[in-house]
Amino acid sequence: ASCAAENVTVVYGMEGGTISVNCTYNPWQQRWREKSWCKQIDETKCQHVVSARRFWLPFLKNRNGTTSISDNVHEGVLTVTMKRLKKQDAGLYQCKTDYLGETNSLRKVQVEVLTAVLETQMPEEPSAVQSISSIPPEADFTVFYIIAGFLVTKFMVAVLIFIIGNSRKNRETEQKNPNLNDHQVLPFTGDLAHDGISPSWESTA
Repeated sequence: ASCAAENVTVVYGMEGGTISVNCTYNPWQQRWREKSWCKQIDETKCQHVVSARRFWLPFLKNRNGTTSISDNVHEGVLTVTMKRLKKQDAGLYQCKTDYLGETNSLRKVQVEVLTAVLETQMPEEPSAVQSISSIPPEADFTVFYIIAGFLVTKFMVAVLIFIIGNSRKNRETEQKNPNLNDHQVLPFTGDLAHDGISPSWESTA
């Protein structure tokens, strides 16, 4: 984040973590100058932390404790790396160049060190639990709909089976009724024969 009013870049880092800051400059005008990283003590004093090697040894890095600095004179980029951050590392820093008593600030950086306490910084967990607890009623409605649909389907199947069974019984009774009528006619003809009416007369009639 950059504060345009003061031209200060804010860099956030976690406690125990690492941050890197790039400070750019004109490689043709400032390659001969000494470049350093300092911590602002007050408005006029900036406490020296670490200085970069001279440009003829660009691949060497200078360190001061957990802070290191490297200078790419070809690209014109000064890189500062702070490792294993602590709370006391927070503050206002700046990249600067010095040449024949003339100091030029390349960049001002406000370093903020955040405490890595995840357990106490998660107030959204209870709401997440509440949102999870609100899911079972919806699931209950879904189960209810499934059971109701199953029962309705079972009832419809039972009704169809009942209708099909009744239609078959009606057909069987209709097929049996003509046989019963034939059996009723035979005794009648037998009675007529018994009364003296001959079958031959019945056939001639």
